[in-house]
This record gives sequence, structure tokens and C-alpha cells, in this order.
Amino acid sequence: MNAGSGGGEATARPDRAPNGSRPGARILADHGSAFRMGGFDWDLLTGTMVMDDAALDVFDMDRDEYDGRPESLGPRVLPDEGRQLDTLVAQALKDGSEEYGAYFRIRRRDGSHQWTHTQGIVHRDDTGRPVRIIGILRDATHELTESAARLGLDEGRRRRAGVVEGTTAALAYARTVQDVIDLLNDSHALEHFGAASLVVGLLEGGRIHLVAEGPEGAFVPGTRFTRVDEPYPMSEVVRTLRPRFIESARDFAHSFPVLWPHISGLGITAAAYLPLIAQARPIGALGLLYSDKTRFSEDERTLLVALGSSIAQSLQRAMLYEQEHDLAEGLQQAMLPRRIPEVPGAQTAVRYRSARLGRDVGGDWYDLIALPGGRVGCVIGDVQGHDTHAAAVMGQLRIVLRAYAAEGHPPATVMARASVFLHELDTERFATCTYAEVDLATGVVQVVRAGHVDPLVREIDGGCRRLPVGGGLPLGLSAEFGRLDYPVTTLELDPGQTLMLYTDGLVEKPGADLDEGLQWLSSLVRRGPADLQHLADHLCDVVAERGGEDDVAILLLRRQGTYHPQGTGRFQQHVAQNDPEALSSARHMIRAAVRAWGAGERADEIELVADELMTNALMHTDGGAIVTLRILTGPPRRLRVEVEDRSSALPRRREAGEAGVSGRGLLLVDRLSDAWGVESRGGGKCVWCEFTVEHGTC
Repeated sequence: MNAGSGGGEATARPDRAPNGSRPGARILADHGSAFRMGGFDWDLLTGTMVMDDAALDVFDMDRDEYDGRPESLGPRVLPDEGRQLDTLVAQALKDGSEEYGAYFRIRRRDGSHQWTHTQGIVHRDDTGRPVRIIGILRDATHELTESAARLGLDEGRRRRAGVVEGTTAALAYARTVQDVIDLLNDSHALEHFGAASLVVGLLEGGRIHLVAEGPEGAFVPGTRFTRVDEPYPMSEVVRTLRPRFIESARDFAHSFPVLWPHISGLGITAAAYLPLIAQARPIGALGLLYSDKTRFSEDERTLLVALGSSIAQSLQRAMLYEQEHDLAEGLQQAMLPRRIPEVPGAQTAVRYRSARLGRDVGGDWYDLIALPGGRVGCVIGDVQGHDTHAAAVMGQLRIVLRAYAAEGHPPATVMARASVFLHELDTERFATCTYAEVDLATGVVQVVRAGHVDPLVREIDGGCRRLPVGGGLPLGLSAEFGRLDYPVTTLELDPGQTLMLYTDGLVEKPGADLDEGLQWLSSLVRRGPADLQHLADHLCDVVAERGGEDDVAILLLRRQGTYHPQGTGRFQQHVAQNDPEALSSARHMIRAAVRAWGAGERADEIELVADELMTNALMHTDGGAIVTLRILTGPPRRLRVEVEDRSSALPRRREAGEAGVSGRGLLLVDRLSDAWGVESRGGGKCVWCEFTVEHGTC
């Protein structure tokens, strides 16, 4: 409940009142006291809370204002104390406690604050799961006032002590320096201490860097960075390590004549400057500025010093987080490509977004590899873990994968070798990855996936669809379990279509499965801007707004028009024996290549001859074959088909068999091609043939 019985934080004093009493053991006894008291029954499974009229009266609420859910009580509870009360109840439910109790304040209709006490008894089922809380709420203002009087505490001191406690508890959630400053400005600390604004300076390299400059119009030119020996109040408290309390405008003007003329028009009547000390060394200074104060009591000075100590610890922790984050992010940025190459025939956009702070930077990466013959390799991957080790492994894996691709290995081989490399590293990490080799002349894309999420394709009209890609185990695991055969999926990317690779941080949503995340992403891409750079920014912005819990890497590649590479076009693919899918993929590649290169009327002849050579190699040799198509510059221009196998036995041209089928392979090659031959290649051979395509577009 975001107020009296369990949905928020309490400033305070769990289980024990200021006078040392423990009301949790005397719920029934207190029921007959003079204080206003009511009861509640909170069903944790449905989230509903039944409150009697007396309990609503404690909250100064009418029956028609309450909808049966604890969240509707939230506006009555002071924000900082609501968060503390939430934490207290959550901890009681988590650690198996049978009861909890806390004091907190609510804001009544007339604006006054009322101390309230809540006491709850937790009921659990047979498995120990909490299912219900039954408890009471009571007005504790009179009780605390009497306690304060007996202890010699006035209301102001008690209130300020509560502010220090509440502010300290809230600071535990701050992770950056800006978080600390925002919390101090947004919380009720300044209001309760009577301060109009605050200034904060952090010690950096012997100078004080002003990071919070007080009220609007208060910034003094030249004071963004000041030396510790300059005549300013923050410099003084950093030098002396002692607080400085200024109790009048005259005192301010006399003590700091250089600063006072610039701020005299702000109506400042007093100020408290506190050194921020952490681990026995100064890290900066805090200044509280007042517009209606003329003195500081001993109690106020003591509490302000305590507040300064708490703020110093939080700022030091925040500075450490930021330093660690900068270190980890710097390491990761150094591991990512420094420059994305220009890709003739395509538009590209890449993005990396870190979602966490501290050392929680992951191993997501992207890469774009320029390959011969107008081809480009597109890589997206994610190393397991969120730390600097993940980033270091990512850097090594990115480099070797780039090297294998640049050596000319087909996509499946690139992925298999990368998996072996990762397995042999001194690490237990694995990685998911997708590698796509795109020929921009023909639009043929060969995709290999290692445990990664499927790519998407954005259509010319803005539509978006998922590309189901056959996949293998993640890198590292496939080598460990001896499953290095990665299936290759071949598709065609038409001019204007966009291939979209990304890491799972883009589709992971709390409480949703992967399919729901992919549907959400497809819808987001459909509604997104057409420009690739704007689309990439839009996707990152949406993830940031959603509060993504993982890093995100994005690679977008859009094929432009019909691209004709300078020099020679080239395709190469390995076809394994007994792999119909690979043979079909190779045929698809050949068909797309010869048509894209403008073979004209000879396209069917080239496809037929290439198919015969592949089939011959697979039928009459052991092992697979490597089929290569390339353009040879002329004149005349020629298209060359090469099929390489591991057998050294030379092929023989035979007459067709009785059925008129067997033996026709080389006869077709001889009749249809302009030239053909056989070359020895190491322990094997290469059968080649050439076709003149003078009028082609290649």
C-alpha cells in the first residue's frame, strides 16, 4: 500500500516509537486508547485492500474517494516516506517476517502533516508464500508529541531529524551525481530545512567544479571552476574541512566580498556551507541558501552536518559508479569498429546503446565488412554477461570473425571457425551471433545464425516481416558439443528493402515472451521513419524510454537500386554431400547471379551447365564441392563457372547410356559453353567453363 500499511517507504522508525515502545505486540490493547484507529485487510493475490471507516478517517479520506486499491492512498503519503514504507513491507514479505510496523507522515486536506502508525500481520499459505496482511492504522501524532516532550525534543528538531533520515534513505537509490542533485532538489529536504536552494561543487584535479548552481539567475560567471585557494565559501570549507554558517547578509558581504555583489539581489539572508567528506578526504562542498532565516540553532547545525555526511557518501558512490561506467563503456567502444566503411550500393546505419551503469556493460557488437566483388558481410552478436570481461571477449571475437570473413570463407565456415576460437579461449562465456553475406549486385543474401534472434526485413512500403533463419548452437557451445554444421539460409534482398540485425535487448520486455517482443518490434519499425539514421535513433529512443535492462546493438542495411560493382563480380558457396538444402541454396544463388549480371538469353544455359557440374562432383567424388561464379573483364566479357572438389581423378566425356541420361554432363558443358577445362587444385581439381556475355550489365 502506498501509504499506511505497506506500499511505500517510511521515514522512519520501523517497529519502535521514539519513546522506545513496541506497539506491534499490543494491537488489541491499543484499540481502546484515545487515538483514532482503524483496520485493514489486504489481499496480496488480488491486490485489493478493505479498509473500515475508522481507517479511512485516519487518512482523512471519504469512502467514495477510496477505490479498494492501496495505490489510491499514495497521494496522502509524503513521497520519500512512501518509498521507505514500500521497502519495509517488501522486506517483511521477502524475509519471512510475521509482522511489521512503522511510523510515517501523511498530508491532510488542510495541508498539515499527521504522524501515523501502521502495524501489519502477514499471513502465508502452506508453501510460505505471503497471501494476506491484516493490520491497523492509527493517528500517532499525540503519541509522538508526548514522546518528544518527554525526551526534550521540540517539533522542529524531530521534524528535521526525520528529514535527514528520509533523505538518507532516498539517497540509497541514487546512482549518478545528477540523481543525487535531482533528489535533493525534488525532495522535501530543502522545504523542511527552510532553504530556498542549494549549490554543490565537486573537487576535480585541485579545482571545485560547480555541478548545481542554486536558484535561477544565481550563477556567477567565472565560478564554474574555481581554485581551492580562492575567496569563495565552498573553497573555504574544502580547505578547512569545517562547516561555515552565515547568519546575515552583512556577514555574507563581509566574509566573501568577491562573491556577494553578484548574488546580493537574490534576497539571501543566511547560508550554510558544508564540506563533503568521504573516507576522511574532501570530495566537494554543499551550500544551502536561505531567504527568511537569520540564525542556526545547535540542533540545526548538528543535523545539517549529518545531512552533509550522508550526501557526501552518496556522491562518492555515484562518482565511483560513473567512473566504472566510463571505464567499461570506453573499453567496449574501443572494441567496436572505429569506422563503418562506405558500402557502394547500400545505405547503412549502426547503433550501440548501453542500458546500465557501473561495470554492467555487455558484450553486444556490430560489424560491417567490405568483401571483394561488391559483397558486404554484416555481423551482429552478443557475448554472455554484463561486465568488462564480456566486452573484452567481444573484442577478440569480433576481430577473428572479421578475419575469417575477409579470408573468403563461406558464411557457415566463418561461423564454425569463430565458435572453435571462442571455445579455445580461456573463458566460460558463449556468444550468440548472426552473420549475413550480402551481394549488392544481385541482392542474394546468405545468412547463418548461431543462437541469435531472427533478422527482420523492412519492405519498400514500410511493412516489416520476420525472416525465419535456420540456426545452430551459440558460438563456443557448438564447438564444445561438436555441432559445427551451421545451415545457410539464402534469400534475395530487392532494391529498397532493408535488412535489420539487432541484439535481444531490443525485443526483451518484462513479462513478455520473445514472439511478443518481435511483434512489438515489427510494429515499431512499420511506424518508424523511413530514413535509416532516423529509424536507428528512433529504436534506441524507444528502448531508453521503456527502461531497457540490456544493451542494444543495431545494424541496418538497405539495398539501393541495381548496383554494378567495379571490376569482377564473384560468388562462392560450399555444397556438402547429402545436403539437399545446400544444393538448393547454391542453385538459387546461381540463378540470382546470372540474372543480375545480365546474362540475357544465355542465363538458362549457364544455370543448366552449373547445375550439371555440381551434380557431377557430388555424385562421383567423396566430400562436397565449392561452386564459384565470377565475371572476367574483356573484351569480351565472360562469366566463368568453377566447381572444385577433392578428387584428383579427371572427368571423362562419355556417350549417353541406354536411358539417354547418364553420361550427358560433360557433353552439355562442351555443347553449351564457349570454353571449358580442368585444373589441378592441390589434392583435388577444378572443372571450369566460360560463357561470353558481351551485352550483360556486369
